[in-house]
Amino acid sequence: MALVRPIAHDDVPAAIELLLGGSLAPKFEVTSVPGIYWPAVEETRRQRGDVLVAEVEAEVVGVCQVIIFQHFQHAAGWCCEIESVHVRSDMRSRGIGAQLLSAAEELAKDRGCYRIQLTSRNVREDAHRFYLANGYGQTSQGFKKFFE
Repeated sequence: MALVRPIAHDDVPAAIELLLGGSLAPKFEVTSVPGIYWPAVEETRRQRGDVLVAEVEAEVVGVCQVIIFQHFQHAAGWCCEIESVHVRSDMRSRGIGAQLLSAAEELAKDRGCYRIQLTSRNVREDAHRFYLANGYGQTSQGFKKFFE
């Protein structure tokens, strides 16, 4: 079992490595300046969310960002968006991802969210099976537009 906890400043380099290992666009990550990621943690926390890490034997092996926002629907209720879910490749299929999701769900419930949601790129079929197995329904079609 992993220890799931809020990210600490010293965890950022390991979390960046997790992003690189699971990203479909690793060229956008900057390993040489890990400090540029910390303001994202602070902003996420300012908005009632957090970035969580999973630690096994004092090593960060998983990460996810838990974003909380107030919805303009559902009587202005609170929603949770999970982003950047990554588990180190050699640590997958050990329940670590499920522990991260569970911790994100608890955080969302504690913050009064009525819904938790996430998106997963179409090519990530293994991830889709994982999310379905963890109780997430494929309810919507997602669309993104990137600016260059």
